[in-house]
Amino acid sequence: MGLVPLPRLRAQLVETSRRLHQNGWVANHDGNLSVRLTGNRLLITCTAVSKRDVDDACLLVVDLAGKVLEGRKKPFSELDLHLAAYRARPEVNAVLHAHPPYATAWGLCGAELAPVAMPELVVSLGARIPTVRRFLPKEADGVALVAAQAAAYDAMLLSGNGALALGDGLTQALLRMELVEHYARILTAARLVGDVAPLGEGELAKLLEARKKAGLGPKP
Repeated sequence: MGLVPLPRLRAQLVETSRRLHQNGWVANHDGNLSVRLTGNRLLITCTAVSKRDVDDACLLVVDLAGKVLEGRKKPFSELDLHLAAYRARPEVNAVLHAHPPYATAWGLCGAELAPVAMPELVVSLGARIPTVRRFLPKEADGVALVAAQAAAYDAMLLSGNGALALGDGLTQALLRMELVEHYARILTAARLVGDVAPLGEGELAKLLEARKKAGLGPKP
């Protein structure tokens, strides 16, 4: 992500927040968003506001320890999960957390979005969309679990708590969340029809090489 002027980035964060609500991926006060700023700071949404109603006054600036530097509202309680992702992936510039219904349902059952059977999914998201076991808010193990998966993958399901998508900016993170939900819907429908065959090892290797050449995935 190139350097985006702060006013434009603030507007983009507000727009992305409202997109989550428009897409039906959040309800009540669900969901949270963050984007990296220069100087080891993050621009984030606040807590206890519907993503439909987020405006510029709902945004805060925090440091990478979670300390509020700007803004009058309170940060969301799951900020530690975002911070864990940023620490694990220095090249990541945006993190979205939402509850897209189909993907959330898979995670609620403790199931992984598998098998990976579509080439587009591999190029965009890698060989897996892992599912992190259920953990309670503020549980220390949860932060470690998210960090471990964020180090290797661009999206994950959180059992009982929706999905997390990482990106080089808000647009990419939103597209990745969209793809996770789309694939969850496809797999749900496909399993009603019959068994889904995974991609072969050779196919997977070629697709992962294409992903690498496109500059996608964790950086060494």
